[in-house]
Amino acid sequence: MGSGIRPVSVAERRARLAARHHLAPASRGAASPAGVAGAVADIIALHGTDPASVYLAARARTGAARADIESALYDQGTLVRMLGMRRTVFVVPAALMPVIQAACTDQIAARMRRDLGRRVQESAIAADGAAWLDEAGAAVVAALAARGSATGAELSRDEPRLRAQIVYPAAAGKSYGGPVNVTSQLLTLLAAEGLIVRGRPRGGWTSSQFTWSAAPDQPKPDAAAARAELARRWLLAFGPAAPADLQWWAGWTATQARQALSQLELAEVDLDGTAGVMLAADQDAPPAEPWAGLLPALDPAAMGWRERGWYLGGHAAALFDRSGNIGPTVWWDGRIVGGWAHRPDGEIAVRLLEDPGAEAAAAINAEAGRLREWIGEDTKIRITPRFRTPLERELAG
Repeated sequence: MGSGIRPVSVAERRARLAARHHLAPASRGAASPAGVAGAVADIIALHGTDPASVYLAARARTGAARADIESALYDQGTLVRMLGMRRTVFVVPAALMPVIQAACTDQIAARMRRDLGRRVQESAIAADGAAWLDEAGAAVVAALAARGSATGAELSRDEPRLRAQIVYPAAAGKSYGGPVNVTSQLLTLLAAEGLIVRGRPRGGWTSSQFTWSAAPDQPKPDAAAARAELARRWLLAFGPAAPADLQWWAGWTATQARQALSQLELAEVDLDGTAGVMLAADQDAPPAEPWAGLLPALDPAAMGWRERGWYLGGHAAALFDRSGNIGPTVWWDGRIVGGWAHRPDGEIAVRLLEDPGAEAAAAINAEAGRLREWIGEDTKIRITPRFRTPLERELAG
């Protein structure tokens, strides 16, 4: 590292995480639909693959009731589900949808269309898979416009082509083999192309059976400008960091990440021997204060960087599954110190993987109590991550 390059300590990175992610008590957003939407905007997105995680991540940053989070998602429409970075479903601010669409999702959708078109042909649904997708997709969008909102099953009754069956030769003879309806894949493709969006689920707040509705019509920036804007927002929420972290988080190529960063005013930093960058205008470090948090599976605070040693320590084996998905985590003062699980009787079972001290243990226990109270006493509600990890399975019983 050359002279003049600003050193950024692990302590500063942890303090920035606490402040920018609204996790420290003094940094938390307002417990209201507007406060929920504002907190999400500050960290770009919440992972939306696991429905319960969206609520738990919003609650950790605002203390909002489920009704406030649901209002932001489904009544006010300030938060929307979409396929985004790394081909993952996220909950994002509605105003940010066009940026993420142009920066990340358009190129994902193009690959998805090519792949599904090939499957349509290989499954003998149509000789021209691309043309079939065009016609079937247009019919689905029209049927959805007529209904206003609908589930996939309802749309398949309106548009019979959704019941066409895709065959996967490689899965023949396997337990998961056999033909499957094209419904889910075609609806996911249309959503990735920005034509439809996931709406209110059929069921409670932990349900994953979503309805669909037409996507809002918003102007979209060009891809290069969108990537630069997304990189700027990411550095505000997750920086300082190494460019490789941005590349991984966004799902870009190294060239795309480098070009996006080249459009910003940056300062070089030294992250304990690793070269990193931060926004030139973002030099002031926030004040540090101890905080305890029980964050859900796939929380942005745990999934924002490729290199996680500065907050994860040596706990990856217990807290991640084999595909790289993190489970529920216990935090103290900007680092992961354990994990938790929701048991059938409603208990929040916590296990510390290191000794953070008596003050931390007391704060963590108090937070576990608040989380149990927030979830409520209905034992029919069970927070079970979609991607289960070794420690969560063990604690859940």
